[in-house]
Amino acid sequence: MKDFPAFMKNPVNKVATASQYAKGIEGYVYDGVDGSQMVHWTYPESGQSAKHTHEFDEYMLVVQGRYILIIEGKRISLKAGDEYLIKAGVPHGGEAVAESRVIEVFGGKRANRVGDD
Repeated sequence: MKDFPAFMKNPVNKVATASQYAKGIEGYVYDGVDGSQMVHWTYPESGQSAKHTHEFDEYMLVVQGRYILIIEGKRISLKAGDEYLIKAGVPHGGEAVAESRVIEVFGGKRANRVGDD
């Protein structure tokens, strides 16, 4: 597959621009009853994610393409099928290669939807 299925891209779940750490990406968010969130991102072009932290754990799975996670100056290259757990409070950022797709699950509220910010 080259894209997430249409039902996963319902406009009511689109992530607001203010909740994105990288420019030009498209994300859709889903809420768990426990306060967790899952977001799937599509990177149509290569781009960087600004350095940031979360107060909760973050699980990342690269579905397509490549993502370079940057933690404490170390560059961790993840390809399709690779996963990574970023512990709460760890500063991180990254770089996505064009046409990459990533699924992330957060142990808390990470993103607002369009119209919620």
